[in-house]
Amino acid sequence: MKHIEANDPDVHRLILREEERQACSLTLIASENHSSKAVREAMASHLTDKYAEGYPGRRYYGGCEVGDDVERLARDRAKELFGAGYANVQPHSGTQANIAAYLAMMQPGDRLLGMALNAGGHLSHGFSRSHTGQLFEAASYGLDENTGLIDYAALEKLAQEHEPKVIVAGGSAYPRLVDWQRIRAIADAVGAKLMADIAHPAGLIAGGLIPSPVGIAHVVTMTTHKTLRGPRGGMILTNEDDLKQPLNSSVFPGGQGGPFLNAIAAKAIAFGEALQPAFKDWGRQVIANAQALGVALVERGLDLVTGGTDTHLVLVDLRAKDMSGRDAEELCLQANLVVNKNLIPGDPRKAMETSGLRLGTPAVTTRGMKEDHMVELADAIDRLLTGGESEVAGVREKISALASDLPLP
Repeated sequence: MKHIEANDPDVHRLILREEERQACSLTLIASENHSSKAVREAMASHLTDKYAEGYPGRRYYGGCEVGDDVERLARDRAKELFGAGYANVQPHSGTQANIAAYLAMMQPGDRLLGMALNAGGHLSHGFSRSHTGQLFEAASYGLDENTGLIDYAALEKLAQEHEPKVIVAGGSAYPRLVDWQRIRAIADAVGAKLMADIAHPAGLIAGGLIPSPVGIAHVVTMTTHKTLRGPRGGMILTNEDDLKQPLNSSVFPGGQGGPFLNAIAAKAIAFGEALQPAFKDWGRQVIANAQALGVALVERGLDLVTGGTDTHLVLVDLRAKDMSGRDAEELCLQANLVVNKNLIPGDPRKAMETSGLRLGTPAVTTRGMKEDHMVELADAIDRLLTGGESEVAGVREKISALASDLPLP
């Protein structure tokens, strides 16, 4: 970063601070990961300077020959990775991918049915303060109170009552597998399109480790920076020929201007990495680590929503500890353990306080952690939740020692 240091020491200092923060802490935020050096180099390439409104072969600017090849490469790798007939790699984020997909399948004011936020859904699935909740007439489905699993019977009843144009499945804090076929049958019965948002488990699906909705859902959306371990961004897939042009038009010119060619190149690199056998091995370890972490937390008396996990995340119910997610997050942060508060089903607290803690294993697995490390992390979390401030110094020393042995990529 010699040019940043020479031209803007203030920014240089901040970047170094962030690098040090990541290196000296351990990240258990389920939606974060550490990308490869190759991905980060692509983000800093000359491609960032090129304007390329439109699509390969149909740009509104000249000089896009290389940009066209970059985007074609990213699309081809995405299609191979997920077994899809179409990929749009231009969305800047998962939320923008979701909004573009909705507007390709319905009109403002139409009805949308998505998973409730406190059931593990996402803001962009129709939450009232999201544009998705303002653009569409949104209703929410939830979980079975006894199991913490999706209540498919209640979902079917809601779909019959609401008659939505689109049902969106998938979430940001749901630790179990989704029955894509069952929700597709519900959608078909009410004349709705099914959209699968796989932002969280995309990498596990790409590795063939959990069931894929591609070919079942009409449209699949995702982010590229969580379990796909790429740059921050979004993507849309479909196998439906009649949706390909509407999806393209909804992304551009509908919701975005020029794509970020540097990010698309970084996506291509990440997809190429995900096509290698080592990526599947990494994904297996991500799941094994999440399950080991869940078991260790339960052994220490903590409650998990659904009792465990099939994916990369566990959702801790803190009500028995009489502690808010916000307070637990702050305690962990003081000890260099980065986690995030999260709503749980039936949460009596507000979204900025919560009664839950969401923990994920992608980032620590990327740094080389295995199941035995998860026991150590569970011990650290239990010490903090039980002993409070008195345990912070000791846990921080432990976390810093672990982090120093496991360098960033």
